[in-house]
Amino acid sequence: MRPFVPIVRSPHLLTILGNYWPRNLDLNRYPVRERLYQTEPGVQVLVHSQQPVCHPVAQLVIVHGLEGSSAAGYACSLTAAALEAGYAVHRFNMRSCGGTEAICGKSLYHSGQTSDLLVVIRELRAGSSLPIFLAGFSLGGNVVLKLAGELGPQAEGVIEGVCAVSTPIDLAACVRRLRLRSNFLYANRFLKRLKERIRLKERLTPGLFDIHRLPSVRTIYDFDDVYTAPSFGFKGADHYYETQSAQNFLEAIRVPALLVQAQDDPLIPFEIYSHPAFAANPCLSLIAPEQGGHLGFIARDEPRLWLDGVLLKWLERTRNKLRSVSVH
Repeated sequence: MRPFVPIVRSPHLLTILGNYWPRNLDLNRYPVRERLYQTEPGVQVLVHSQQPVCHPVAQLVIVHGLEGSSAAGYACSLTAAALEAGYAVHRFNMRSCGGTEAICGKSLYHSGQTSDLLVVIRELRAGSSLPIFLAGFSLGGNVVLKLAGELGPQAEGVIEGVCAVSTPIDLAACVRRLRLRSNFLYANRFLKRLKERIRLKERLTPGLFDIHRLPSVRTIYDFDDVYTAPSFGFKGADHYYETQSAQNFLEAIRVPALLVQAQDDPLIPFEIYSHPAFAANPCLSLIAPEQGGHLGFIARDEPRLWLDGVLLKWLERTRNKLRSVSVH
């Protein structure tokens, strides 16, 4: 594997560069098909699918992070690389994301909401015998790891493997990290967008949320305690974090799982990756470069998008191992 040598050393600059670095996705060569999937009564989610020019070797479902969408830069660049490598790619928008607030019923999304993704995967599997891999970024990484753990041995015939990048596997620890003064810009940006989503949902469905409580919501914890947790039946933010963190499901994963986590990620304390599951579960692989920020794996030398190469090589190796096992 090519070592990661960052374009700059600051984890905050890497995080910002990772967000704004230009990514190219050829929509003329790889036309986008938009499809709405009904995941439960009154709820639809949007998926953007693209096919390679050759017969696909496998399918890759990409899941975005907090307040992101299928248009996120990391999703687009991985899509471009995967299409070139022969994958059919499906960029999944979580509930109410990607401009779908009006068709998602009365609820938002949350960090452990796996049911919508599972419905989409099962429909993709019903329409094709191709293997399916998942790639989740940040909050999306928590979703794909949790789903793999929930499936456990029953993952066979549903998914063949998962990748998770810059993943808050311990939600409570990561929310606490957001409170640091050095993370004010990130926390404020997330909180502003979450509040805007509440206001939009209230305009679409009056009476759905108590918007009068918004001024008292000053942190991500407050938002989850006031809005996210009650919307999904959790007893509060602490109960939500405790039950929905991917770390609770790591030991149950029975498909190959790759986690990529920078040790200097400003949003995720690296000590949470000392979880005993990494030593106990042979299905888990961890790549932990010293630098990279949060989703900021922009390399000093070409090719700049180091992460896409790492994920594609891992997917290729995993597919080869699966073929070898099936032959024998």
